[in-house]
Order: sequence, then C-alpha cells, then structure tokens
Amino acid sequence: MKNTLIKRFNSLTLKCGEYALCHLGQHSFILKLGETVIYIDPYLTPDKARLIAPALIPDEINNATIVTGSHDHADHIDRPAWPKIAASSAKAQFIVPEAIRKSIINDTGIAANCVSGLNDGESIEVAGVKITAIAAAHELLDYDSTTGLYPYLGYVFEGNGVTIYHSGDSCIYEGLQTKLEKWSFDLVLLPINGRDAKRLKNNCIGNMTYQEAADLAGALQPKLTIPTHYDMFAMNSLDPKLFFDYMKVKYPQLKCAKPQIKTILKGKSLCRPVVQ
Repeated sequence: MKNTLIKRFNSLTLKCGEYALCHLGQHSFILKLGETVIYIDPYLTPDKARLIAPALIPDEINNATIVTGSHDHADHIDRPAWPKIAASSAKAQFIVPEAIRKSIINDTGIAANCVSGLNDGESIEVAGVKITAIAAAHELLDYDSTTGLYPYLGYVFEGNGVTIYHSGDSCIYEGLQTKLEKWSFDLVLLPINGRDAKRLKNNCIGNMTYQEAADLAGALQPKLTIPTHYDMFAMNSLDPKLFFDYMKVKYPQLKCAKPQIKTILKGKSLCRPVVQ
C-alpha cells in the first residue's frame, strides 16, 4: 500500500505563497511548492549505523517531480535508492552537481535526459520551480581548476511565491553570505553538527557549527530557520537545544523550529504575491 506520508503530501492543496515541508532525517526533506514535489537529498537506504530508520520505501515514491542531491556522499545521494525512485516516479528530474553528473548516470542507470547538472551560480527551471546552485564548503571550498566545477552544492528553490535555501553540507566561507543576500528567504535549512579533528581524521567531513549556522541565519534574516544534519549517526550528532538556546539569546527576533520526522510543516511566504 502506498505510504500514508506520500498520500498526505499528494492531498495537500497549497495557495500561492505557501509551501509544505517534511523532514526525513539527516539533511533529507520533502518539499512541496504548488503541485511540484521535491525530494531534497533523500537518504532512504537501511544501514545499521543509522539512528533513524528510513522514513519511506523508495519504490513507493511515485510523486517525485524533482530529486536533488547536493554532493556525492551516501547520505545525500543515495545511489541504491535513486533508481527505485526513478522507476516509481517516471517523470522525475534529478539535479546534481555537474562535477558528478556522468558518474551518477553511469552508476544508477537513470536515463541521461532525467539527470541535470549544475555548477555554482547556475539555474534550472523544472515544473515551475527555479533551482539555483550555490557552492558549498564541505569542509573546504573544493574546486577543480581544470573544469571549473564545484563538487559540493547547496540549492535555492524558488516557486509558488516562496524562496527556500537548503545549504547542503557546508561550512561558512568568504563570499557565501554575499551570494545569498540577493534573495529574501522564507526558510533556510542549515546543518549544525560542526566539525573537529577527530571526525576529520576518520574521514567525517565537517559542517557549520551551531553558532555559525545561527550567525548565517542572523545575517540572512529568513522568516524561519530549521537546523539539520545532527540526528542520524552517533559519531556525528549534536543536541539541537544548543542551537535553539543560542538563537534565543542572540537573535530573539528570528523564528526557528525543530524538524519532526514525518511531520508536515506548512508555511507562508514573507509577503503574499498579488494574484492577477
């Protein structure tokens, strides 16, 4: 039987200026803008290291319009799950960094015309949603000087009168805030698990600290900030209360919310667009 969460998403009617969001754990979300359903970094493959079981079965996902992968780590581009999503959602368009587009096509068997690659600053429009890639620094701002391609990205989603930023895995780097200031965000999704020498030595590449994520939110002034990427693996977790306490003291005027697994959050745009 079709997953009840998918049924609930399919039944949602969103007015212009509204969005629906559901957390799937780690940095994974379902986002609905108008009639367009976007799976952001869906991580759905079972693993004994997971602290949170997969929220969905990939074969049941028949409503995906867009699937994005921010970078080529298994908890962000889930290669075993993606071909199953492609089979169940035949019209889905997969968005990945151009740096790995050919590798994704070759490894997953997803048709080449269903996989689009982006690089820093580039945009694509699918089903009324514009997606703009923003280079991410995970843990460094890696860049191939020969190809000019960045392997780690975040994405800005614009559709249905709503603007949302999903940072992917990233630390703060010089110029990131400047790139993002051109938008007024209704929602930003930022990692807070941080980084340290022990994790990096074990090839666990780091992200923003909770303080850095809070300060980025403070600079961007979104309508809502949701912290992410702190709940999936024991050796790479963080108590999100640290983030919320810091936000309450330093940016009390800003709203933030803790994501709840498989719970649908409905939000409204900063300013309702005028419907002609």
